[in-house]
Amino acid sequence: MYALYSAVLGMGLLAYLPAFLTRRRRAGYGHDLAQRFGRLGDGLPAEPRCWVHAVSVGESAAAVPLVEAIHRRWPELGIVVSTITPTGARIVADRLAGTAVHRYFPLDLPGPVRRALEAARPRFFIAIETELWPNFLRGLARRRTPAMIANGRISDRSFRRYLRVRWLMRRVLADVSVFAMQSEEDARRIVALGAPPERVVVTGNLKSDLVPEADAADTVWRERLGLRATDRLWIAGSTHRGEEEIVLDAFLRVRARCPDLALLLAPRHPERAGEVEDLIRARALAPARRSRLPEGLAPGAVVILDTVGELAALYALAEVVFVGGSLVPVGGHNVLEPAMRGKPVLYGPHTSNFREGARLLERSGGGLVVKDGLELERELSRLLEDGDLARHAGEAARSAFAGRQGAVSATLDLIARHLWPGRGPSAGP
Repeated sequence: MYALYSAVLGMGLLAYLPAFLTRRRRAGYGHDLAQRFGRLGDGLPAEPRCWVHAVSVGESAAAVPLVEAIHRRWPELGIVVSTITPTGARIVADRLAGTAVHRYFPLDLPGPVRRALEAARPRFFIAIETELWPNFLRGLARRRTPAMIANGRISDRSFRRYLRVRWLMRRVLADVSVFAMQSEEDARRIVALGAPPERVVVTGNLKSDLVPEADAADTVWRERLGLRATDRLWIAGSTHRGEEEIVLDAFLRVRARCPDLALLLAPRHPERAGEVEDLIRARALAPARRSRLPEGLAPGAVVILDTVGELAALYALAEVVFVGGSLVPVGGHNVLEPAMRGKPVLYGPHTSNFREGARLLERSGGGLVVKDGLELERELSRLLEDGDLARHAGEAARSAFAGRQGAVSATLDLIARHLWPGRGPSAGP
């Protein structure tokens, strides 16, 4: 089974090689390419070590409170945090500097996996949000290194795909010591795929334990973005191809009635900034990249957030937030960050990746589903024109997630029981 998997993966990687080389040039992929072949190099923290894996930006953000809590509870542990994308690597570098060392995750082939594990020698391994790599997990099992899935979730699309290879999933999941899942539905799905029920625990969402930055720096941020004192900011975050056009058209129509409205567009993939610039210019608007501010900022320019790790803090400046990946069939993105900052949240009907959070927001009145551009325009206008409505919706959004913290503490308890028993102080997070 593993030989067949490795052969198929190897052929897939060869087929992907041209696209990989292109992305390497455009977006920084390929940096420290040796690490992807298991050569982790010098500079690893002193042993004993643990290894936390987060694929990209969202998983890296979720990992931050957990990694910080591990460091506080077991200061003797060196922490390696791996990602697959450079954008995830930047989150680790920015938020976990001095706490963890970053490395790129190895290709899931026997050679790279063996070299990486021999170099890192982790005492335990944690994968954020159901990262299942058969050869890597098998390598851990052969070394008797316990593994955990933390903040586990399984989207509709992934569940359907995994069900087709349930015979394989059962063997892969047998190498995981404990599953800390976000919701009861996620727990049910991982058991349906073959996880032993006694190893599955519902701990909640780690992102609920992220503490929003203080708002004291709002004035500084407004100046950096070139916002005037009278400007009212709308943020469209984590947008995908097909959504920016809808957002920009709604912005033009609403701004005709609300001339002091400003827009910050944050494409999910910052390397699409040039494409988004073209869409803005096609509507006779002026684009301005965040990475180039304040140079050449025209009044009323649409700001494109082409940097990584700033969106969550910038949500504090917005009067209304739209979360993308939801008007197109992507599955939606994190609604927690704007909600925890007390902002009314708009999102489309495609929210399978964050179904529980979206439903919670909608029931509370803090979130509104918009099915198309006309509904987006209507709800945005309504919130901008009725200050009391916007304020109550923002308070409802914040309250919807209040008291739901505790995922970090629950995950730490599972680590203490299953991965690192009897070690270190028993202090909480």
